[in-house]
Amino acid sequence: MFEELLEDIAQSNGLREVNPYLKLAAALGAILLCLLSTSWVAPLAIALLLSLGVLLLARVEPRTYAKLFIAPLSFALVSVLVILLVTGGSGPLWAWNPLPWLSLSLTRESVGEAALVLARMIGGMSALIFLAVTTPMTDLFLVMRQCRLPETVLDLAMMIYRAIFLILDQLVQTYQAQRMRLGYSSFGESVRSLSTLCGSVFIGSWFAGEDLVRAMEARCSAGKFAMLGRIQPVEARPLLAVTAFLAVSAAIVALTGDVTAMQGVP
Repeated sequence: MFEELLEDIAQSNGLREVNPYLKLAAALGAILLCLLSTSWVAPLAIALLLSLGVLLLARVEPRTYAKLFIAPLSFALVSVLVILLVTGGSGPLWAWNPLPWLSLSLTRESVGEAALVLARMIGGMSALIFLAVTTPMTDLFLVMRQCRLPETVLDLAMMIYRAIFLILDQLVQTYQAQRMRLGYSSFGESVRSLSTLCGSVFIGSWFAGEDLVRAMEARCSAGKFAMLGRIQPVEARPLLAVTAFLAVSAAIVALTGDVTAMQGVP
């Protein structure tokens, strides 16, 4: 999946021409509401609404969208498991002492805390993924410049972003060449190929960076990157959609504040 980049999806999705300020408002508003929620229901509802927007409006492939959740969700589950077993509380539902100094238990409080943290993580991840797959970085750089972010910080961010693609290009080319030569046909070959891959990518990226510096000097660059593109105007339908999404999400947060994961369990 080397060649399938988030930037490619962001450049061709169904919400590409929507004003980036609206998408930023939807994503940041969703994250804020997830943090303000005291129940697991609201973050999951926000995640569901954002997922429907990504799949139906942005027309992102469901398999691709699901793959984006694998890595962050695995970290989230590990964190939630720790919270679930070590938070403690009154009246344990299950307890185990594998070592004299280690006590693991399930309580109503730990289950409620773990459910809330997991729901907030899922809601926040959905918001960030929504922004990543619908808004290209070029639009975000334009927004940063209009928000008067310091030029040095912005230029540094653009250089780092470009360096990511330089490194990725070296990685893809080297990896494909190794596979064509059966470099990963066995465990020993895989280890040798991996070490060669790391060294080759480092050297190739170094040379690519030097080429970039020489190219900028040849054009008498003052160290600032030119930004091409424009900010799409705010249209009525996307504005109403974002406003309705935030209003519905805020209402769910307010109405479900007393709902807990162990509600109704004796």
